[in-house]
Amino acid sequence: MTSVMPLPEQRAFAEEPFEPRRFLVYTERHLDKIAPLKKLTDQQRFEMRVVASVLPFRVNQYVIDELIDWHNIPADPVFQLTFPQRGMLAEADFERMAEALRSEDKATIQAVASDIRAGLNPHPAGQQLLNVPQMNAQTLDGIQHKYRETILFFPSQGQVCHSYCSFCFRWAQFIGDKELRFSAKEADHLHDYLKQHKNISDLLITGGDPMVMKTQHLVNYLEPLMQPQFDHIQTIRIGTKSLTFWPQRYVTDEDADDLLELLSRLTRAGKHVALMAHFNHWREMDTDIAREAIRRIRETGAVIRTQAPLLRHINDDARIWATMWREQVRLGLVPYYLFVERDTGAKQYFEVPLARAWDIYREAMQQVSGLGRTARGPSMSAGPGKVEIQGVSEINGEKVFVLRFIQARNPEWVQRPFFAQYDENATWLDQLKPAFGEEKFFFEDEYQAMLSGEISPRVV
Repeated sequence: MTSVMPLPEQRAFAEEPFEPRRFLVYTERHLDKIAPLKKLTDQQRFEMRVVASVLPFRVNQYVIDELIDWHNIPADPVFQLTFPQRGMLAEADFERMAEALRSEDKATIQAVASDIRAGLNPHPAGQQLLNVPQMNAQTLDGIQHKYRETILFFPSQGQVCHSYCSFCFRWAQFIGDKELRFSAKEADHLHDYLKQHKNISDLLITGGDPMVMKTQHLVNYLEPLMQPQFDHIQTIRIGTKSLTFWPQRYVTDEDADDLLELLSRLTRAGKHVALMAHFNHWREMDTDIAREAIRRIRETGAVIRTQAPLLRHINDDARIWATMWREQVRLGLVPYYLFVERDTGAKQYFEVPLARAWDIYREAMQQVSGLGRTARGPSMSAGPGKVEIQGVSEINGEKVFVLRFIQARNPEWVQRPFFAQYDENATWLDQLKPAFGEEKFFFEDEYQAMLSGEISPRVV
């Protein structure tokens, strides 16, 4: 259970100018240089090294100085969000890597890390098998097309983040293995694919974090979309954690004004520009510069929509979600999704049973006004699609989960309700069984046919 902490102050936006700040980042190689960690024991620091040798670690000085309460370690939610914890690896894997580190043999360390990573489901939900499209008989690296109206684009310059989240489901992007990494260097491939697929209305620029890129790279990708041949692209989404990890991107970075001008040009051209901001805790919005960044983005006409997974050790408390959603509405943000932690990486450390996730979501919703009830969830981004838990009910004497697809590989599945046996321990879709004596869920045969290649996913 996340510890109780004081609620955020409702401050006005800062009026004093902000001084530019140097971006200073630390990775696994620099753990010993992070001053506050010197207060920890040698054993605690060694445990961090063990986990960081498997799962990617990166944090910057702004996060260290402004977001973490170092008097509340290790319970502080942003510390849990960014720093390695022993429980993030299974005990057997932890001991294997600890032994490898003690050997100080680089080849052994790399071999053990690779072996452990292979067992952590590095690309969940069919990302490499089903989502990568082709054009002119060529596989398009760096593009995913899972749902008919929406494509994801991974620009090569944006495949890193200002800091890494310890729960990240895209952790495989950051470990230096090209076989596990999505990225694209060619803007022309993106634009050509969009021209050929008029059914696509939404483009999601993702990563990593696109906001680590210089503005000129974003201009190269996005400015052409204002031309008439891209009128079918109605929405440009940018997935980012920068409002938490580096709000200076919109305020004091040398090309911050250029970035805001690009967003303004896109909105003036009639595009719906949405920053898909990842906020895991209300503390992330509780700095003056974060609030100033929010104000400046909103002035461009762009909308900030917020989303996050429900995470043990960080936000598994309805009060945290209710406080976060109320604060987001107050700041002009739109709550969008509460996700279930994905079945990858350090899931065993962060995952919450679906039954409890529903209880937390429902209790949080009861504490906010209608404008805060725009957040959908709890939602699982599973292989067949985004599955939402709509509730727990009893039907003909059987206790069941009520489920539906928010998005699906076959659009005909969307909004169709279905039912699973109630299981208080299940944490993911593949652990659920159909209710009422059914052998399979209604979508399973078609989805298996997609996996086997018998039929194509219905995205075009």
